[in-house]
Amino acid sequence: MANIPSHAGRYALVTGGNGYPIGDISGLGYHTALQLARAGADVTIASRKADRGAEAARLIREAAPDSEVRFEQFDLTDLASVNAFTERMTSEGRPIDMLVNNAGVMGRLSMELSVDGHERVFATNTLGHFAMTGQLMPLMRDGPETRVVWVSSSRAAREPLDFETMRLPDPYDYGAAYNYTKLAAMELAIEMERRSRAAGWAITSVAAHPGVARTHLIPDGPGPNSMEGRRLRTMGAMFPPAEEGAVPLLFATTWPEAQGGHYYGPTGGPMRSGPPGENDMREAALDPEASAALWTWLEELSGVKYG
Repeated sequence: MANIPSHAGRYALVTGGNGYPIGDISGLGYHTALQLARAGADVTIASRKADRGAEAARLIREAAPDSEVRFEQFDLTDLASVNAFTERMTSEGRPIDMLVNNAGVMGRLSMELSVDGHERVFATNTLGHFAMTGQLMPLMRDGPETRVVWVSSSRAAREPLDFETMRLPDPYDYGAAYNYTKLAAMELAIEMERRSRAAGWAITSVAAHPGVARTHLIPDGPGPNSMEGRRLRTMGAMFPPAEEGAVPLLFATTWPEAQGGHYYGPTGGPMRSGPPGENDMREAALDPEASAALWTWLEELSGVKYG
């Protein structure tokens, strides 16, 4: 953390970010926002829960009093809410230097639908972030240089995406629903980098993952009686603290050597812990036709086109 370069005068948006420490559990976005603020950046955290978001912003301001830190409420599962949020941000006109698409959920034991009729994990992790990022393009594309980080996972699916099954799976498998969205994050990072280079956007698009971390993902998702919940209860040593999991996200966001279209995560063990560095992408994410098809499908589904 101490090696993060100064980001004084720069502006970061971190989705999620409201997972302040409760006991031994906290959130990746919270620690990412905290360290960016400590490095001098002004930070907005944005999420659905107003009370938790306001408290997280207060705690970050307390720890980094020289930075401007605020909370904005919106719901990634609701495209109308995404539209309203991006309109507020665009009307302010402040260029975004760092965007961390961090907010994420794992499904609960039974399938839940968003207000727009999509499976909740897909609506949050994939569609909402895609729509939001596209609508914020006017604040990012003209530089001087913006970094967009798409948060993936060591659990990312290995098989190619089936779009309609991802949007509305039948039968429902909460673990597979999550894994597919994390493969999609890899593909979107690569495809955005390709498009940025072709169009001359001043945007570097990167993918990153935390390894395994002790966060709110499982308690707020499948819960204590799921396979993951039992592991969290009985094999706690497998789950490093969230501040450790945030390090690869911060590396991807802040480190000058982090390259567009690449994938960063822990380098120790089976990519679960250790110092940050480049990791191998899933083979399914390296197919340019598949990534372009995912992008086009999300444009049609969200009504958002980048440019």
